[in-house]
Amino acid sequence: MTSDDAGSWADVGLLAPARGAVRESGDEAVLRAMLAAEVALTRVSGAPAEAAEAVAAAARELAVRPAELAARARAGGNPVIPLVELLRAAAGEHARWVHPGATSQDILDTALMLVTRDILRPILADLDAVARALTALAREHRDTPMAARTLTQQAVPTTFGLKAAGWRRLVLDARARLAALAPPAQLGGPAGTLDPALTAAFARELGLAEPPLPWHVLRTPIADLAGALAFASGALGKLALDVLVLSRTEIGELSEGVGGGSSSMPHKHNPVRSALIAAAARQVPALASVLYGSLAAEDERPAGAWHAEWQPLREALRLVAGAARDAAELVAGLRVHPGRMRANLTVEGDTGSAAALVTRALEERQ
Repeated sequence: MTSDDAGSWADVGLLAPARGAVRESGDEAVLRAMLAAEVALTRVSGAPAEAAEAVAAAARELAVRPAELAARARAGGNPVIPLVELLRAAAGEHARWVHPGATSQDILDTALMLVTRDILRPILADLDAVARALTALAREHRDTPMAARTLTQQAVPTTFGLKAAGWRRLVLDARARLAALAPPAQLGGPAGTLDPALTAAFARELGLAEPPLPWHVLRTPIADLAGALAFASGALGKLALDVLVLSRTEIGELSEGVGGGSSSMPHKHNPVRSALIAAAARQVPALASVLYGSLAAEDERPAGAWHAEWQPLREALRLVAGAARDAAELVAGLRVHPGRMRANLTVEGDTGSAAALVTRALEERQ
């Protein structure tokens, strides 16, 4: 391989196995979303049918590589400016109907909301799968005794069913927060003064929510998204960390159905899905802090605050998508070892009273 090999310079996720939805959030997807926003804008701006179709055709046939657009984006600070130039050139005599009245932020904000909407769908589906599997585990193991652990030490007995029910509650809370999001369109023009009726038509054309006001510097949609993504990563991270602890060799109460191998120790059955979820849970809060920081934005359109959001938002979406995917795989194949759970109840501490509590509780249920 040489540095000239196609794609050898690109970030394809070699160091980011915790990511998901890479194709749905990649540069090609963002480019398609920007073009979709431009076509929708033309259609709702009063363009003649012939012009609207010409712009749509130009967008479909536009031959531009993301790498080319990225290089040209440096001149104006964002990729919309060179994209509009290319689209106008391709539209020929109908060029005046490309990007009418809009500003670059309108198109890029809208494109990122289209990408967000498309990524949220598989995330919600995976969280539904996790919740269903945890429901089954909670029911199956409602009477499976195990040691509760507090401050790293064995405490009193609990059941694995209760632990699984707790995981399920967090997953459902995460799903509710994400499902409540309604990614909005953005169309305020250079200073947020465009006709609200045009914004409403633009949102309907794209299937996005209609914002009450232009949100160029009112970043509530991004902050809400940041909070929901951070919560989801933490909720799934709680599940993963419990599995990591309980799958330790000395504990052995849980194990992943399909563990990972080791490059030097063939006997190992590493909890890889849990490790990837835990990795995501450690990254998303930091990304969310950048998104929250961008709430402090000056004037009617900001310099730097908006620009700082793009990559953290996309990375947070990818990490939560990967965590939800991995959690669905994890809980679907999770192996529970009730015998080891019962044996560990008498390993240390006040073992006599712990074992007696479990025995009495089980006798009372019969």
